[in-house]
Amino acid sequence: MGNFRFYRRTRLFPGLSVNWSASGPSLSLGVRGAHVTLGHGRVTRTVGIPGSGLYWTSRSGHSTGFHSAHVETPVSDGAQTAAHVSATAVVLGILLAPVAIVLAIVAFRFVLGLAVAIVLFSAVGHGGRRR
Repeated sequence: MGNFRFYRRTRLFPGLSVNWSASGPSLSLGVRGAHVTLGHGRVTRTVGIPGSGLYWTSRSGHSTGFHSAHVETPVSDGAQTAAHVSATAVVLGILLAPVAIVLAIVAFRFVLGLAVAIVLFSAVGHGGRRR
C-alpha cells in the first residue's frame, strides 16, 4: 500500500523559496541547476545539469525519517570540510555568474554610449559653436 505525501513551494522572489512539507518548512536559495536548502536540522547542497537528470547532492547535519538507519562509511572531517567548501564554491560560482554577466553588459552599454557621445561631440565640433 502507499502513503500520502505533502509538498508545496512558495517563491518569495527569484532565487529564494520556502518549501512546505509534512515534516515542516525549509528554505531554498539558488537558481536552476544549483541550490542550497536549509531546514529540518541540515543543509543540502545540490548542483546539476538542468534537463539532463544528472545532479550531485551533499548533505550535512542530522538525518531523520525512514532512511535514517542507513550507515555510511565514515569520512574524515578534513575530507568532508573540503567537499563542502568545494560544493559551496561551485554553488556560489553558478549563483554569481549571472550577476557578472549583467555587470559586463551594463559596463559595455555605458562604454558604448560614451563612445557614441564622443563621436557625436567631435562631429558637431565643440558643442556646436563655429569660430
